[in-house]
Amino acid sequence: MNALRLYFRYVGASIRAQAQYPAATLLLTMGHIGATAIEILGVFALFHRFGEIKGWTFGEVALFYALINITFSLADLLTRGFDVFGTDFVRTGAFDRVLLRPRSATLQLIGHEIRLSRLGRLLQGLAVLAVATRLAPIEWDAAAVAIAVWAVTGGVALFAGILVLQATLAFWTVESLEVVNVLTYGGVQAAQYPLDIYAGWFRRVLTFGIPLACVAYYPVLAILKRPDPLGAPDWLLPLTPLAGFAFLALSFVAWRAGMARYASTGS
Repeated sequence: MNALRLYFRYVGASIRAQAQYPAATLLLTMGHIGATAIEILGVFALFHRFGEIKGWTFGEVALFYALINITFSLADLLTRGFDVFGTDFVRTGAFDRVLLRPRSATLQLIGHEIRLSRLGRLLQGLAVLAVATRLAPIEWDAAAVAIAVWAVTGGVALFAGILVLQATLAFWTVESLEVVNVLTYGGVQAAQYPLDIYAGWFRRVLTFGIPLACVAYYPVLAILKRPDPLGAPDWLLPLTPLAGFAFLALSFVAWRAGMARYASTGS
């Protein structure tokens, strides 16, 4: 309970700091809405030109887009400390101070900064979800809502795990590696579309390597009450977001190994 109370104090301090510059925060938020709106316009243009793609309509793909963008926006909102770990903590030596404080390093990094501008992607994702609800055959009963919330939770865990791995690499590389954006932003782009439109090797990567399909594709099939074209059994579809939590757990195993060999870079 003390840790939770401290976390909310971190959140409050971060929000108060950004509230000192409301115009800048609002403009950044609007910028994120505009940047992500371009993406959904691109998806719409694709379907407007070619119609259905392998039996998928724009409304159904909009549901993929909405859920994965809501998921990523929440993960990006909550894990800023891990995202900038190499640049802001390891390279500068600031991680030494983190280790000296009588609280876990993970708690301090999670509470490092809550970027309100990331709400822009969240708001845009919610707007697309409303559009998908009107266009796709979605029945939002209790089961569908529960699966959607469960998928978003598992997806947040998955993206948090990717950022924890990025931070872990900084123990060896000092700087945060931008190549990890292939898994974060690139993963969002890949998960915006149904898995069955991709080549077989890429489907395996998205399922068993970085399990984005488990937090996006399979739960959406369960929400749509649509059988998997690739043959996954119906009972498995709502359970797949568990893979996100498993990935996060493995990421923290790597994180502890990295912390064990950490050597200060000084300041």
